[in-house]
Amino acid sequence: MNAVNILIGLMPMIGWGVFPILTGKFGGKPVNQIVGATYGTFLSAIVVTLVLQTPILTGKAFLFTFLSGACWSIAQSLVFYAFAEMGVSKTMPVSTGFQLIGTSLWGVIVLGEWPSVTAKLIGFFSIVLIIIGVYLTTYSEKKVSESESNVVKGITLVLIATIGYVGYSAFPQAVTVDGFQAFLPQAFGMAVASTVFAFITKSNREAKPYRSKSTYLNIISGIFFAFAALTYLISSRKDVNGLATGFTLSQMNVLIATLGGIYILHEHKTHKEMVMVLSGLVLVVIAGVITAFI
Repeated sequence: MNAVNILIGLMPMIGWGVFPILTGKFGGKPVNQIVGATYGTFLSAIVVTLVLQTPILTGKAFLFTFLSGACWSIAQSLVFYAFAEMGVSKTMPVSTGFQLIGTSLWGVIVLGEWPSVTAKLIGFFSIVLIIIGVYLTTYSEKKVSESESNVVKGITLVLIATIGYVGYSAFPQAVTVDGFQAFLPQAFGMAVASTVFAFITKSNREAKPYRSKSTYLNIISGIFFAFAALTYLISSRKDVNGLATGFTLSQMNVLIATLGGIYILHEHKTHKEMVMVLSGLVLVVIAGVITAFI
């Protein structure tokens, strides 16, 4: 693996790291956040397509990349609810860990990545490190039952969301498309799914997301997500980093998102909790580095 590929693989870290911090700052309910973010991504995709004059996908290629975006939109909606339950700084490491495990297993089992026995042993060792790291980041000194209930609910939401995130990564791998070509239909899938989400429940309709300032502010967060999504589509191609390695590199965004949640969104941590969070993040990063060089 060369340095240029690794650099491409790390670019999504910036956009995906800043993304949850901005949605936290701009506020609003999950429906405001997902609608604003997906519309921002879709607008960015239109601009990229027009500037680069990228051919429009059709048929199976369009369908699979569209489904990829829809999967992400559903998953991210659940994660926004998890943010409300346990905060960005606690949700992001859990989400990252689950996604790393799910996507790596898909890449290995279905796509045949990490082909040698040694590669598999190293890869699964890194997954164990991730599990331990995620566990450390969820540590809390508070023994209040309500707080524990919120964490359990948040983790359950993230676990379900992981299925959607794996679909987001896996669907584009089923067809041979350029990352720039996949960007527009994927973003379109995100926007369509979020629009359905905005009207599907009574509470979402009553929130009137299209009349809320936070929805339109979250378009900005969507632009940051768009940068990450586009560079990830390029990185995860087999001739660049592949799915297992490309996704693992991208998920180093957990550093920016978790620390941003603590220092920018002011999610309080005791000294012991902070030590546990940092220790967990170190393990997740070590696992990511190991995976990148398999």
